[in-house]
Amino acid sequence: MAAGIPLLIQRRLHRMFDLAEAAPHTINVRALLDHSARVTKVRARAPLRLGFAGGGTDVSPYCDTFGGCVLSATIGMFAYCSIEVRTDQKVKFVALDYDQELETDTDADFAPAGLLPLHKAVYRRIVRQFLGGACLPVTVATASDAPAGSGLGSSSTLVVAMIEAYRELLALPLAEYDVAQLAYQIERVDVGQAGGRQDQYAATFGGINFIEFSAEQAIVHPLRIRHSTLMELEGMLVLYLTGISRESAKIITEQSETLRSGREASLQAMHQIKREAYVMKDALLHNDLRTFSDTLGRSWEAKKRTASGITNAEINRIHDRAIAAGALSGKVSGAGGGGYLFFIVPPERRPHLLKTLAREPGETVRCSFTEEGAQAWRV
Repeated sequence: MAAGIPLLIQRRLHRMFDLAEAAPHTINVRALLDHSARVTKVRARAPLRLGFAGGGTDVSPYCDTFGGCVLSATIGMFAYCSIEVRTDQKVKFVALDYDQELETDTDADFAPAGLLPLHKAVYRRIVRQFLGGACLPVTVATASDAPAGSGLGSSSTLVVAMIEAYRELLALPLAEYDVAQLAYQIERVDVGQAGGRQDQYAATFGGINFIEFSAEQAIVHPLRIRHSTLMELEGMLVLYLTGISRESAKIITEQSETLRSGREASLQAMHQIKREAYVMKDALLHNDLRTFSDTLGRSWEAKKRTASGITNAEINRIHDRAIAAGALSGKVSGAGGGGYLFFIVPPERRPHLLKTLAREPGETVRCSFTEEGAQAWRV
């Protein structure tokens, strides 16, 4: 066997192959042996997303009871992961954009608590679910084009990028739905972070999608939008980073608790958000960007009624200034409370809006759509 993967892993995988001879295994062990012998370093990336409509209806208990749906588009900003096989019995996790790292022995517990919980949780799940607990000495380095709490799904996208890198390194039999569901399970169950279900699917599949959720499943509907419509919408979008940090988990927890308490106003607001997601989908398919924009504005007003932390005085001030400068509508991306806002503005008014926002403490970011989802490659 080639020297690409440490001898200890080779031996463990060969034992797994012997077991697989007698009974089917969850992975193709022969393919894993052949593949891992040749691959020692891989990279992966997954795209961040803008949530146009339906955000919050993908969160339990709403989607479990009523069914949820979201309209989202992945953009040219990414989460990245590199994994390199080591020759010692160590595991090292590095978050390059936060200057955080953790190195430990391969037989450590890797409980998802303390420093770099997502890195540890992904490693722990991969090793236990696909390698039968075998030691996997690797260095895992990550980075993202957007910080946590940005409203672009950066945490979930990072988990997807890490899974995609492990999939390439170990030839894991994971299709797109498998990757997205595994990412959801790791982040929401293993780590226990409150949140919805859309980000993992958006990052995995990529493109502009209408995604429906129930208690049992998620169904991704890729939308075939005319190229001219996408170019026009891309030219109308202005993405603005507020600089306000927020924890989406607190807002999402409040939304869930409010719904469980039976508060009628919040429930009706969620129903409106869901209905308008369908309206925005149809408007996009029919090149009706004015209806798309108007509905986005109404959906933002409804979203503010679902939890107290969705907006604040500074967000409202920036929003009002953008509308006065020519924007047709705007909203916070993601759970709310900070991170990125995005506005839809006629192209003729875009320069004026950019000048107006340039006088504010945040910064504008160019936004372009991307069709590709999570990808991995050998180095």
